[in-house]
Amino acid sequence: VQLVESGGALVQPGGSLRLSCVASGFTFSSYDMYWYRQAPGKEREWVATIRINGGRTNYTDSVKGRFTISRDNAKNTIYLQMNSLKPEDTAMYYCYWWAGRHWGQGTQVTVSS
Repeated sequence: VQLVESGGALVQPGGSLRLSCVASGFTFSSYDMYWYRQAPGKEREWVATIRINGGRTNYTDSVKGRFTISRDNAKNTIYLQMNSLKPEDTAMYYCYWWAGRHWGQGTQVTVSS
C-alpha cells in the first residue's frame, strides 16, 4: 500500500493550493478516504472525508466553505482544494486510508506573508 501526497508549498494568506494523494495497493474506489493535518506542536486533526462515490463529503468546521475534497477513482487520487488560506492552516497534510490504517508521508503547507 502506498499513499503519496503532493502539492504543498509556501503560499501567502488568502492564496490557494490543491493537494493530491495518489493511492496504490488496494481497491481505492471501494473505500472512504480522509485528509488530516498536523501543525507544529499540535496533535494530528481530521480535516475532511469523502465517501466511496464522492457524493458525500464532510469537513471540520474551521475549513468549511474554504476547502473542497474530491476524488477521481479512475486515477486512484483524492484532492484537497484549499482556498482563502490562513496562517492557521499551516501544517503537514496527510491522506489516510482508514480501513487499512495507512498514512501517506505528508506534504507541507505553509501560509505566511
